[in-house]
Amino acid sequence: MALQTEFEFTLPRGFVDKDGNVHKKGVMRLATAKDEIAPLTDFRVQKNRAYLVIILLARVIAKLGTLSGDAITTDVIEGLYSADLSYLQEFYRRINEDGSALVKTACPHCEQEFDFDLGSLGGA
Repeated sequence: MALQTEFEFTLPRGFVDKDGNVHKKGVMRLATAKDEIAPLTDFRVQKNRAYLVIILLARVIAKLGTLSGDAITTDVIEGLYSADLSYLQEFYRRINEDGSALVKTACPHCEQEFDFDLGSLGGA
């Protein structure tokens, strides 16, 4: 079985670009050691440690709506709604620590256990 390195997600709110287009569906790839180390030398992180997540997400989000590659910049990540940023931070943690976007959970009514895909959390 091949290692899954890319994971689809759907943002709860969506990124609104300058033309008013909403981008909700995206793809995040697994982070490399370089993805986590390189931002530490960035002056924005040295000035404000909280900026690390902005640079990190800009590096690992491979696609967001019609945006891809170099179009996903720190400006795009800065333009996300707070709910979307929180969602992406948790999604990043889940796929990089657990290797999966699946979470074991149980129905509150029947107590049947099942796997829930965090990648589908925001979407309709």
